[in-house]
Amino acid sequence: MASSSSLTDHLPHLTHPDGSPIRALVVDDEPSLAELMRAGLQMSGWNVRVANDGDRAIKTAREFRPDVLVLDVMLPGLDGVALLGKIRTFAPGLPALFLTAKDAVEDRLAGLAAGGDDYVTKPFSMEEVLLRLHRIVQRSGVTAGTGAELVVGDLQLNQDPREVTRGGERIALTATQYELLRYLMENPRRVVSKAQILERVWNYDFGGEANIVELYISYLRKRIDANRPPMIHTIRGAGYVLKPAVR
Repeated sequence: MASSSSLTDHLPHLTHPDGSPIRALVVDDEPSLAELMRAGLQMSGWNVRVANDGDRAIKTAREFRPDVLVLDVMLPGLDGVALLGKIRTFAPGLPALFLTAKDAVEDRLAGLAAGGDDYVTKPFSMEEVLLRLHRIVQRSGVTAGTGAELVVGDLQLNQDPREVTRGGERIALTATQYELLRYLMENPRRVVSKAQILERVWNYDFGGEANIVELYISYLRKRIDANRPPMIHTIRGAGYVLKPAVR
């Protein structure tokens, strides 16, 4: 394993606003891999717990209250996708990074469609996993907030606390959905391309898979525009724009 300097010196030091460490729960049935993940995250100053199966992971998540999950998809018994669903029944919106040996595009999309915030295929570099986890945590808002409010039409986004409402009705979003909406609301009436969204929300180009953006735009529409005049519009060949609804 690389030294702590080479793994973590280029990463931001993340804590809760009160200075307490970020909490991560790693769930993998390969003990050596789980311990590698634990060691890498501890080098970043995080508090890390490890579980090797779904039942133990659920118990640990209830007691430990992690800020982020690292889940192997191919767990014995309850797989990682089903496990995420169970944990989110008592920890809604908890961000998650999937680890898997599968590398087909459809498998990556399945993990994201299940609510995962990111997806890494084995074998992977520890540096890449740490970078992605830091970005997930930064998007999740568990570090210090700004307190700023964004308003577009009847849609409001309060960054501290991280709340979204439309017409006074509260809307629950995952960390990545929230970050995508915030970017759109920071650029009202302006067309933003898929490439710009990938760079701003995911900080990398996801292998050029712009369909990831399409997937998350569809999630947002179901939550923001469902049974309401639409605010999120597709500009064919250019990207997306968010603007006040026409009534």
